[in-house]
Amino acid sequence: MPAEFDLYGVYVPRLLVLMVLSLLLVMIIRRGLSWLGAYSLVWHRGLFDLSLYVLLLGAVSSLTRWYFA
Repeated sequence: MPAEFDLYGVYVPRLLVLMVLSLLLVMIIRRGLSWLGAYSLVWHRGLFDLSLYVLLLGAVSSLTRWYFA
């Protein structure tokens, strides 16, 4: 996978693309968890959301590295 993406002459780092993709996934998962009422089992919602984002960013990064290698 290239280290940078070219978007109309603007080079965007790979990590930024992965971060945006992870953010979109977290937004979808948060909506589902909220709809299910799972946040009532969570002690600190902000900390849970941050850890969910970091875990998804690591997973997306690992999957794209494996896929494009």
